[in-house]
Amino acid sequence: MKYFKLNNYKDYSIFFWIILVSIIGITITTIYTTNKEVEAQKIKGTLDNIYLKKITKEITNSLEPRYSSLDYVSRSGDTYQSIVDSLNIIKEEKKILLESILKEKSLKILRTNQKFTFKFDNMTKFKIIEFKIETDKKNEIIFTSSNTKNSFTSKKIKKNFKKRLVYKETSIIDSLYNSAINLKISPNIIIEFARLYGFQVDFQRDIWKDDSFQIIYEEYLNDKNQTVDTGEIIFANLNLQNNDLQLYKYEYEKNKVDYFDENGKSIKKTLMKTPINGARLSSSYGKRKHPILGYTKMHTGTDFAAPTGTPIMASGDGKVMKAGWCGGGGKCVKIKHNKTYQTVYAHMSKFGRGIKKGVRVKQGQIIGYVGSTGMSTGPHLHYEVIENGRKINSQKLRLPSGKILKGEDRKKFEVTKIKIDVLKSNLITKDN
Repeated sequence: MKYFKLNNYKDYSIFFWIILVSIIGITITTIYTTNKEVEAQKIKGTLDNIYLKKITKEITNSLEPRYSSLDYVSRSGDTYQSIVDSLNIIKEEKKILLESILKEKSLKILRTNQKFTFKFDNMTKFKIIEFKIETDKKNEIIFTSSNTKNSFTSKKIKKNFKKRLVYKETSIIDSLYNSAINLKISPNIIIEFARLYGFQVDFQRDIWKDDSFQIIYEEYLNDKNQTVDTGEIIFANLNLQNNDLQLYKYEYEKNKVDYFDENGKSIKKTLMKTPINGARLSSSYGKRKHPILGYTKMHTGTDFAAPTGTPIMASGDGKVMKAGWCGGGGKCVKIKHNKTYQTVYAHMSKFGRGIKKGVRVKQGQIIGYVGSTGMSTGPHLHYEVIENGRKINSQKLRLPSGKILKGEDRKKFEVTKIKIDVLKSNLITKDN
């Protein structure tokens, strides 16, 4: 009996040990889990600490990214030197940059609203790895740093713009300029239009109310379908008192383009009839009572009244003989066109870009802007034509016509004219 009881205790003791080990395991696991949750709460509390957050933010903000870029658009008064000096780079690198820019002939003149883009590697001594300069709205030059970092290679890039042809027409209610602006035609196109017709039309006296015009010209669009620039006029028609004056663009020789009427005659003459658009004839050539001096004297030019700032065009190709102060004429420009003709433009408010003594100008190029400098009672242009040293009446000047197409040239022009007429019909149909 006793022996039997002893064996019973030995048989059941293993269950007690199993229960004991299980209790110890559960206790340890519970303690570990509790400590882990406490630690997690401590870590979370530390991360939520407002002061730590502030310090972390300041450290993060102070870290400069390795690569960065800077865009800049030139303003009035800027120079390449001033733009380069404003960059956060070392003096040695500024010198290399400036030398690279000045080597490019197409960057000789810095214009306002010219776009610059600089790319930096902030982990190197010479930071600029690439920069671009916009030469015009359709082209740019990209400069890439060499491996030695002490020079740049340049490459001219033509922007990928889409070209489209635009057709516009309207009646002239008050002035050609205002009518064109109401159609949202670019001022560049309006000035070119006025230049083309300036050989045969006096915009102050020849245009009547309800006359009309038609025009086809080029526009350049970016990838957002926005107009960024205008191109050339392809066709123009000015209807004056039911009389059409049609002009067609035609390349009569390689890289030689002119505008011809429907009979193949170039409209280009030595001088334009009027060198200004949107003005009225306020005083003609001849004797008159001087508005300031008070006595009668010979008025040796033609006066065109126009608002201050109205562009003044060179009436012909030539060389600027003077761009400065002309006494009673105020700020004036004098151009020699050939052995026979010279022209004078007086009372300007300011000169056109790059206009100075010795430079050559093209017919229709802006040489200055209307003002009232010198002996003047109001803003206007005083325009003189000098023929063989004698001042003459510009409004009665008769000049020979330009090139007349003949033979094979005339046949090719007729083909071009038909193509443009078909294009015009298609554009009119499309707009309607």
